[in-house]
Amino acid sequence: MLPATIPSLTRGAGALWARVGCLSSYKNYLYRFYDTVLSHGYIEIERLVFDDQFNQGGSIEGRLRFHDGSLLEFNETVVLRNQQIVKLRYAYQYQDETASLIFRYDNAPHYRSLPTFPDHKHVSDRVESAVAPDLNQVLYEIEQILFTVD
Repeated sequence: MLPATIPSLTRGAGALWARVGCLSSYKNYLYRFYDTVLSHGYIEIERLVFDDQFNQGGSIEGRLRFHDGSLLEFNETVVLRNQQIVKLRYAYQYQDETASLIFRYDNAPHYRSLPTFPDHKHVSDRVESAVAPDLNQVLYEIEQILFTVD
């Protein structure tokens, strides 16, 4: 369980934890995010940073390494609006051990012709419509790649 405040400390191979604010809805979001990462015991946490900004939201970023050398890099900037967490900016990039893109979800404001604009997904060299995923959905998709027997 995520403590109410997390002093800076090192976990695993250099994960960095920053102080977490006291806003209950935002804190609950961080608890869920933290628990999601820890519940996948096969993942090596290279970096995980929670940055509280003015108790109205903040940013989360990290690097998670998998047993085959693949890597998930992610960042989110979230705010609290009407008691709901809203992702202002996000990117989840999954790449193989040679740093070749497998997929990336993001909401950079390009690809205006997609029906889910600005949300989209890069898969190899193509771009497709996608809704904003959460970390659980991204990890599930990675598990399907890592653990599916052909």
